[in-house]
Amino acid sequence: MQFHIADSFTAALARLSGQEQKQAKTAAFDLQLNPAHPGLQMHRLTNSRDPNFWSVRVNQDVRIIVHKTEASFMLAYVDHHDKAYVWAERRRIEAHPRTGAIQIVEVNERIEDAGPLFAPSQPDTTNAQPQPAPAPFQPVAPAIFANLTEDALLNIGAPADWTSDIQGWTEERFFQMSDRLPAEVGEALLDYAATGRLPTPEAAPTDPFAHPDTLRRVYTITSEDELRLALDFPWDKWSVFLHPSQRNVVGRDYSGPARVTGTAGTGKTIVALHRAARAVREDAQARVLLTSFSRPLANALRAKLAILLSDDPVKLARVSIASFEDAASELFQLATGRRPTLAPIDAQLPALERAIADLGYKDLPTRFVFSEWRQIVDAWNLPDVASYTNVLRIGRRTRLGSKQREALWPVFEAARFMLAARGFITPSQLFAAVEADAKARTDKPFTHVIVDEAQDLGVAELQMVGALASGPNAHFFAGDLGQRIFQSPFSWTGLGVDVRGRSTSLKVNYRMSRQIREAADKLLPSIARDAYGAEDDRTGAQSVFDGPVPSVAEFADERSEERYIAEFLLRATAEGIPPSAIGVFVRSTSLLSRARNAIAAAGLECRQLSERVEALQNYVSIGTMHFAKGLEFRAVVVMACDDEVLPLQSRVDGAADESELREVFDTERSLLYVACTRARDRLSLSTVTPVSEFFSDMGIEIGARL
Repeated sequence: MQFHIADSFTAALARLSGQEQKQAKTAAFDLQLNPAHPGLQMHRLTNSRDPNFWSVRVNQDVRIIVHKTEASFMLAYVDHHDKAYVWAERRRIEAHPRTGAIQIVEVNERIEDAGPLFAPSQPDTTNAQPQPAPAPFQPVAPAIFANLTEDALLNIGAPADWTSDIQGWTEERFFQMSDRLPAEVGEALLDYAATGRLPTPEAAPTDPFAHPDTLRRVYTITSEDELRLALDFPWDKWSVFLHPSQRNVVGRDYSGPARVTGTAGTGKTIVALHRAARAVREDAQARVLLTSFSRPLANALRAKLAILLSDDPVKLARVSIASFEDAASELFQLATGRRPTLAPIDAQLPALERAIADLGYKDLPTRFVFSEWRQIVDAWNLPDVASYTNVLRIGRRTRLGSKQREALWPVFEAARFMLAARGFITPSQLFAAVEADAKARTDKPFTHVIVDEAQDLGVAELQMVGALASGPNAHFFAGDLGQRIFQSPFSWTGLGVDVRGRSTSLKVNYRMSRQIREAADKLLPSIARDAYGAEDDRTGAQSVFDGPVPSVAEFADERSEERYIAEFLLRATAEGIPPSAIGVFVRSTSLLSRARNAIAAAGLECRQLSERVEALQNYVSIGTMHFAKGLEFRAVVVMACDDEVLPLQSRVDGAADESELREVFDTERSLLYVACTRARDRLSLSTVTPVSEFFSDMGIEIGARL
């Protein structure tokens, strides 16, 4: 008998208290070892529409709902007694007669209003008062699926008892009801609403539990270790499983570098994870580097890939997962036998200032010189004055003639000498050293390099990853230009990484409510372009579920803001959102105290995100917006969005020219976008007067003004 866990079970398990979760997990292990365990007091549910639903006793109040047939045993749901029974009474689990996929179907009953038993008596018009004029006629919204036949709806997996209702749905009704349908049906209808086309149905496999749509919501357990992993790391639908729009990108072969783009929440990271898993599953000799720009993101990728490859730890061991810098440092040590000592920014700037003073350079201000070093000289690893004289400075508004560059070059040369004398190399120099070593090798370090958050690759990082592997399917990039918060734009094609004709844009958002997505998208242009003409088209994005409209509140002082956020947190936890599914973000570390005070006022505890710390159970996560990148929460608070905080005034003041000032505003907008789009269901923004100028762009009415 096969043993399965449905995602409805893991989602419900996460809503129980810590003690109840432990008891439910113990019962689940007992069920796997012996489904007839007498202590579990299993009995069939008589009021359910599905005769295969059974109840299992966890404790005096909590019950597990299982679906049991001769061939399979599925953990379907868990909750307190009455709620668990109500859930089962309203659902059935079956293989769809047309697609073959296993579906958890909510029973659809149409309840018609009964007419009067007797004709109403004629009204008495004696002393009648004038009646108000009838309300103006309101046009009826059109049914957006009226042209779809029952046969067409069955082809995409619609339950038979839902087809007539679906044909009458307006757009508003669709968003109200779509999350009650099997996911593949809601997604196909969303695609039809946007394009006028339904996806072509795929051939159904013989085993319903092997159907791709089944695999998105039902996990087959083959060992006790797999069950422990599944119960210890509950996943949401978007965390591991592929959706149709992602599956084609994962399975495609490319003759050169390839890229997947899309707005936040469209599943780019999931595609990257599955590309890594596919590589090691198909090729026993594959060596994969899965990388991103920070350690927290690398840690998050590692945890999700561990779930994806939980059936084979040997394959998992052939995937190296690290940040750009950590991967380069490891490769550098393997090549040279020593660890690199990286020069932080606060070591580079003093070196440049000392060089300027020693050489008596006065032509250009120090602020401009440091910007030129960071964006041009060090970023491109320019080796000599000739290369600096000839480099194209696209994106730099201030023009520099050859004489000016020749006069400036000794400053950069002297600064490099000072850093080297102290044993420092810059990160760009580290990446260049690893690139040179990889280019000289016929046996490349990796067969595949897969980059998440690729929009934040710098020049040296891109050149390095380009040299680490070669051949078909060797390079895959996942990213979104609208989320670029670290790097200045440059031409990938000019560096030999040409993804033209091998780039796919994802449009369907599985992670974020429509209301949050629409508000956040207003922060960015509909088409994001860089200085070299590369663009990501953000138009046509769709979300598959609805949620509350984000709230924006303005306050006269910090104490009022903290009380408001405390109330938001209390409401969220009262509605079943655990602290670990809540994130609170601010622009800079100096503002973290406001987040801590609000969380303490709610009686909750928090932990700060850092290079080493990710979200923890039973704690609200707090951090700066940069650490929000790549993370996901059911509820998010973005605090202290004050004027001169967004955009950060020190960055505005430090811009060396008009072009750099524009870049500051663009990246600050993207930073707020990143923080807002970490939320799945609930988003709250708050500010102390005066407010950030970015708020007016989001189109959300400011609520409380206390």
